[in-house]
Amino acid sequence: MGEVLSQSEIDNLLKALSTGELDVEDYKDKDEKQVKVYDFARPSKFSKEHLRTLEIIFEHYGRLLYTNLPAYLRKNVQVEVVNSEAVAYSEFSNALSNPALLSIVDFEPLKGNIVIELATNLGYAIIDRLLGGEGDAIERKREFSEIETILIERIMTICVELLREPWQNVVAIKPRLIRIEKNPQFAQIISPQEMIAIVTLSIRIGEVEGLMNICLPYICLEEVMDKLNTKYWFSTMKEKDENTYEDIIENLISKANIPLRAILGESTISVNDFVNLQKGDIIRLNSQVGQELDVFVGNIKKFKVLPGTSNNNYAVRVTSIIREED
Repeated sequence: MGEVLSQSEIDNLLKALSTGELDVEDYKDKDEKQVKVYDFARPSKFSKEHLRTLEIIFEHYGRLLYTNLPAYLRKNVQVEVVNSEAVAYSEFSNALSNPALLSIVDFEPLKGNIVIELATNLGYAIIDRLLGGEGDAIERKREFSEIETILIERIMTICVELLREPWQNVVAIKPRLIRIEKNPQFAQIISPQEMIAIVTLSIRIGEVEGLMNICLPYICLEEVMDKLNTKYWFSTMKEKDENTYEDIIENLISKANIPLRAILGESTISVNDFVNLQKGDIIRLNSQVGQELDVFVGNIKKFKVLPGTSNNNYAVRVTSIIREED
């Protein structure tokens, strides 16, 4: 039971209310149920958790673009995830300009396709760079020619292939660029009322900055929606200790080819003598017969050796190893 007030306490309370010392709104029941508006025409199929996981995936994708694109464009490339949101496909398509650069990508083994929209100013900068220019974008928008579209298609094919690794923890996809559409009306991959997730990347190529929008329809991701949460994401990430990385690095280094040369001796002659050298001439070296030779690995002196032959080939026998501290 609640506390029982005396008559004097009731009188004081009424007096305080009448004078405005107490506000009746402060004593209203706080347990009232809040009504949430739900639009059945646009159901919220992507939760904040789903969108956050997509951001993590495309942050990884952005790092791959950052490291791979400069090799093709010979220009510094910066990539950053700006935003992620869930909207109807009609809102996305209506916001597109004409001309546009829309890459239709098959997201096998998932059903359906995704769309990657690349800002036209980035497209012009890429074309200018591939054709030997500085990578500047033109101010006036115009249609892309067939040759320009083919050049863009080559770069977008590389960008599509880079999608494999970031999605590895969710599903092993085999993305394939189907075509590039320049007119948004021909890129209706799903119904206008279908819900999509849009992840926006900010890309800077040299001095030109623009956006890349990745459109992911719900029907495409429906099979893996339960995996698009951070708990599943981090639980499936493989833990690798330092020894594992050391073994991998050591294995890669062991297969590297490096130049190895033995210096028989050195001599100094004039340019005139060098020009007049004939077959049978003798060049006197600064080393003696039977003296140990220096062997260089790359540009580092590493071994002392003696010259000889092996199976009718010139060879050397290692007599001592020159340590770094030596």
